[in-house]
Amino acid sequence: MFIEPLSAAHSQPFDLYTALKSHIDKGNSGALLTCLDGAPTGAKLLLLDNGHTLGSLGDPTLDQEVCKAARSHMAQGLSRTLSFTLPHTTARVFVEVHTPPATLIIVGASHVAMLLVQMARPVGFHTIVIDSRPRFATPERFPATDTLLVGMPSEIVQTLPLSPVTAVILVAHDYKYDLPILRHILSSPVGYIGVLGSRRRGEGLLKFLREDGVPEEALRRIRVPIGLDLGGRSAPEIALAILAEVVSARYGGSNLPLSQQRQDAE
Repeated sequence: MFIEPLSAAHSQPFDLYTALKSHIDKGNSGALLTCLDGAPTGAKLLLLDNGHTLGSLGDPTLDQEVCKAARSHMAQGLSRTLSFTLPHTTARVFVEVHTPPATLIIVGASHVAMLLVQMARPVGFHTIVIDSRPRFATPERFPATDTLLVGMPSEIVQTLPLSPVTAVILVAHDYKYDLPILRHILSSPVGYIGVLGSRRRGEGLLKFLREDGVPEEALRRIRVPIGLDLGGRSAPEIALAILAEVVSARYGGSNLPLSQQRQDAE
């Protein structure tokens, strides 16, 4: 247990938390790194997802090593206590990760979209549903969604903050929406991109994007067909498979059964 006193005479913690909150309010992520022992106890360093830092743990080499290790945890939204052994010091550092709410953007107010919203909310996702058709994008069909937006999907998506904890799922089955949205989000740090449809339809989308000059590395970020292979066929089962893949991608899951992982560990 680490108990940290706060005092008006020492404003650095307040300044760092204020800077972190301002950064997160803009849809970004950051981590507050606190030295627990091995260096000035309580020393803090703020690491932002744009690479900027503020403060220090008291040792430039330690600062560099901790920031390098913390970036992967920040991308996954996970706080951890990490240990570092350097030639002249050994230290434990608490990596306190702060991210904007995990967001699920669903383009297309379909039946699968309705089920995705119902399942995603208990998991902790902030959900946004977008459709150009007012008769489908209604509060009656989507009572559980946080935000319901009616209009041109490609234009609306360009106004939304996209971060590593954002997942974008396209279920509209319409190239005129899918292609401009994919072009836009492929240039963003969005953490998950999925398209509902067959492998053949996916190949068609990739062909159009490839002809537009989108590099292969970017195209590999698109998941189509979407979802984990759970063997299900009904709409609720499809929605479950999609959400399972989104969660797995967010935390870097192996997609293997836990029983199989135990066997591999042995």
